[in-house]
Amino acid sequence: MTVTSSAAFRIHPIPAEALDDVRAGGVDASGHPAERITAEGGEPLRCCLRDARPGEKLLLFGYQPPLPASPYREFGAVLAHAESCAGPADVAGYPPDWRGRPQVLRAYDERGRIHDATTVHDGRHPEKVIAELLAEPEVVQIHSRNVAWGCYMFTITRPG
Repeated sequence: MTVTSSAAFRIHPIPAEALDDVRAGGVDASGHPAERITAEGGEPLRCCLRDARPGEKLLLFGYQPPLPASPYREFGAVLAHAESCAGPADVAGYPPDWRGRPQVLRAYDERGRIHDATTVHDGRHPEKVIAELLAEPEVVQIHSRNVAWGCYMFTITRPG
């Protein structure tokens, strides 16, 4: 089922430069070694914003999404392809593999502080929830996070 929304947004995976640094150096931004693992299938990949297929080679490493320096800036575990990939097929729409997956949509203001608009959604009709969050003028970005583990998935901003 395709869901349309009048609110436009842009999805941001982990930047290619950050992924290239981890892949080339074998360590994450905190200096910890990245772990090489083989996908069982279904692991959420932050490079191309899809679920891994069984047997794919992955990196597990710590990542700190870009936010202004604030007490709310977090560092957490993420998964990405061990080798460079093409990235997401579409950055103007919600990742298809993750539709229906409950997520926390954590809204941030320009200071990098969590905004009260932050919410949990059930994964259905994410465009509607994203539009509501981006309608708040103080919200400048949203981080999608896994409900159970709290892991960063991707960033959402207004286009432009």
